[in-house]
Amino acid sequence: MKKKALIVQGGWDGHEPEQVAGIYKELLVSEGFEVEISDSLEAYADPEKLKALHLIVPHWTMGEIDPQYVRNVSEAVISGVGLAGSHGGMCDSFRKNVDWQFMTGGNWVAHPGNDGIEYTVNIKQSSSPILEGLDDFKVISEQYYLHVDPAVEVLATTRFPVAHGPHVLNKAVDMPVVWTKRWGVGRVFYSSLGHVADIVAMPEVSFIMKRGFLWAAEGKELYGEPNHQNRNAFDNTQIYTGMGDSQ
Repeated sequence: MKKKALIVQGGWDGHEPEQVAGIYKELLVSEGFEVEISDSLEAYADPEKLKALHLIVPHWTMGEIDPQYVRNVSEAVISGVGLAGSHGGMCDSFRKNVDWQFMTGGNWVAHPGNDGIEYTVNIKQSSSPILEGLDDFKVISEQYYLHVDPAVEVLATTRFPVAHGPHVLNKAVDMPVVWTKRWGVGRVFYSSLGHVADIVAMPEVSFIMKRGFLWAAEGKELYGEPNHQNRNAFDNTQIYTGMGDSQ
C-alpha cells in the first residue's frame, strides 16, 4: 500500500504556493507516495481522513483558520501522522493561532533586508541522519528570524545579523533554519528555506525537504509497531486540553 500525503496550498500568493506544492508533489511521488493537493483549508475538516494519512504538508502563508481545523491536524499528528513544511507556508501560517505555532515549533517574526540577502546555511552535527551528506551552502533569499520552541532539535542554522536593522547591536546569534520536534508520537519537520519556487528547486533545498518528508512520514509506521518505545512513552488515549484556550 502506498503512503498517502496531503499538501494544502494557498494563502499569500507571493510565496508561489501552487508552484511550490507542485515541486513537493514531484518529490513525494518520486518516493512512491500517493499525493493529494488541496487549495482549501477545508481539507483539514475531516479528522478521520487526516489520521489515515502518513504525511501532511502545509504550504499556506498568513490568513486565518477555523480553530477546529487546527485541532483536527493536531490530533492527526499526535496519533503518528507526519507534519512537514517550509518557510512561511508552515511557520508563518495563521498568526492569530498560537496552537498552530506550538505544534509546528516556531513562528516567523522578521526577515531583515527582505528578499535578496546572501547568507550561509550551516549544517549542524546532531543525532539526526536527515541532513547527512549535506555541506554548508549559501542562498540568496529571505533570511528568516523566528521565535523558536526550545524543545526542537536544530539541524541547520544561519548567523544573524547580516542585514542592517535594530537587532544589530545585540550579540550575534545562530538562528535555526531546519528543525525537528515531536507532537504526541507524530514527527514534525520544518525548514525556513523556500521563499519562492526557484529557491525550493535548489538542489540543497530539495534535498532537505525530501529527507524531511521521508523522516516525518516514517513516524506513522514506527508508531504502529506494538512494542515501539514511542507507543509506551505517550498515552494517546488522554485528551489534550491545551488547544484553543486563547483563540
